[in-house]
Amino acid sequence: MKLAIHHFPGRYSEQWIEYCKANSIDYKLVNCYDTDILQQIKDCDGLMWNWDQNNYRSPLMAKQLTSAVQLMGKEIFPDYNTCWHFDDKLGQKYLFESVDAPLIKSYVFYSKEETEKWLDTTTYPKVFKLRSGAGSVNVKLIRTRSAAQALINQAFGSGFSQNNRWGRLKDKFWVLKRDKNFEALKGIAKGVGRLFIPTELAKFSHHEKGYAYFQEFVPGNDSDIRIFLTGNKCVGLKRFVRENDFRASGSGVRAYERELIDERCVKVSFDVAKKLGLQTAAFDFIFENGEPKIIEVSYSSVPGPFYHNCHGYWDSDIVWHPGKVTPEYYMIEAFIEQIRKKKGI
Repeated sequence: MKLAIHHFPGRYSEQWIEYCKANSIDYKLVNCYDTDILQQIKDCDGLMWNWDQNNYRSPLMAKQLTSAVQLMGKEIFPDYNTCWHFDDKLGQKYLFESVDAPLIKSYVFYSKEETEKWLDTTTYPKVFKLRSGAGSVNVKLIRTRSAAQALINQAFGSGFSQNNRWGRLKDKFWVLKRDKNFEALKGIAKGVGRLFIPTELAKFSHHEKGYAYFQEFVPGNDSDIRIFLTGNKCVGLKRFVRENDFRASGSGVRAYERELIDERCVKVSFDVAKKLGLQTAAFDFIFENGEPKIIEVSYSSVPGPFYHNCHGYWDSDIVWHPGKVTPEYYMIEAFIEQIRKKKGI
């Protein structure tokens, strides 16, 4: 068996390479952005690539490459079922509804007229989201009909920047207030600089327009639950909302005690992942009338201590296993098992 790994420092690939070395797994490093990437992986049984939305090239070709690799008869992580809806909240709406998953009630419109009709009859507040964006940077709480109209005018007019540099700078002030350290201060300076010197991602990203996406606002949630599942293992943590805000994603305020994680979220995660054929998934939950509801899902998430600080993992039978966790290892273990099963070894 031989694996191809696209290495990018600071992402999952560091632990994948570490695992291969420790377990004598044959592997080679490849570059998925090279024009001859399919030739590079011809002598490999599978490709592992932790692509994300912060590299402008990935949304251009990652899903297409994934499909091509699978057509070659190779295994890939993430596969198409797992990643096609990544950073696409509109796609996730249809995905979850197709299997009757417990999704927070969501609405999407593709014309200004239809949106305005709905705005006239619905109740407020509502949560307005763009289809893409991490850390809640493109998420707004809409309290009035007039505030909704302003957003709709923009949605079906000039559109919204995916990068939202002002929103990201505002979040950096929240980090400074939370952490009160030099690193947070540097983050603000960097954020101010990005207002004038955009990143490569900002320069090449297109504006989001031509649709309006809303979710019901569920009051009374001071946190959400993140369940990160891969193969037959998952870890969980609680993320608390920001001060004077409703968003938990990106707050940086977390708790890892097992008793804080409602195991119903664990069960729903395994059930939905099985129905959808997902190799891995990070589900976000809040509670509506005491029942866990999915907000969204992502195949890719923050690597490192964000999950390594979890106190153990659950298996697919919802049995708890205390101890050190390394989800990146779970990924490559499950992927190797997938290849072995296909090869009959």
